[in-house]
Amino acid sequence: MFDLKSSVQSQFDRVAANYRTSAVHARGEEFNQMLALAHLRGDERVLDAGCGAGHTAIAFAPHVASVVALDFTQSMLGQVAQLAAEKGIANVEPRLGDVEHLPFGDGVFDLIASRYSAHHWPHPQQAVQEFRRVLKEGGQVLLADVVGFDDPTCDTFLNAVELLRDPSHVRDFTPAEWITFFQKAGFEAEIRYRWDLYLDFESWTQRMATPALNVQAIRQLLAAAPSEVRAALKVTAEGFWFRCAVIEGKRMNKE
Repeated sequence: MFDLKSSVQSQFDRVAANYRTSAVHARGEEFNQMLALAHLRGDERVLDAGCGAGHTAIAFAPHVASVVALDFTQSMLGQVAQLAAEKGIANVEPRLGDVEHLPFGDGVFDLIASRYSAHHWPHPQQAVQEFRRVLKEGGQVLLADVVGFDDPTCDTFLNAVELLRDPSHVRDFTPAEWITFFQKAGFEAEIRYRWDLYLDFESWTQRMATPALNVQAIRQLLAAAPSEVRAALKVTAEGFWFRCAVIEGKRMNKE
């Protein structure tokens, strides 16, 4: 029987180092946008939920008291420790855990950040409920990820391409879906920043060590895609563009 969470661990155990050196994951204007939206004082305790190689944790660490970098894959946490050492960052704590079952007490974090992780979560509503539980009153979530399309055809092709590249992919949820997840969990939520992310096809597939047969299938799927899909993804021979967004959730103080 296929187990999605085991698939996530298996996939990323093999390629963890690629994510520490990935320019896509190491850089981006969204870092500046997330830091500005956080209105940091300097004494915050932050959770990087689904931290991957730790780039988001490292971005926040110089501006806060401490960051817990949580990931489901032990090899990724090794990359976090290495990256922190390379950057001279001492206030990041790597922690093994599942965003859907956070290993923390209630109300212990001021801020939760997450970037390029949420499309792997099989039960995003449960994860957002957990975020609310571990946040202090008035706490904030800043979630950045690739987002899906409201148009069903474009959305189907987007997620098919993602799944062929990475079998641990669940879904690029639409902005409206994220707003609903947050509101149901007791957050005030809104889209605070949008951007388009260019992905070079070769490095995108190499980073995940996508099998050659799947790489060929993705190319064939994009080549045969309807014109509206190719336009939405801005497909070229070398790559394409994904839509991304930062969703902000503010924890309401009353039940």
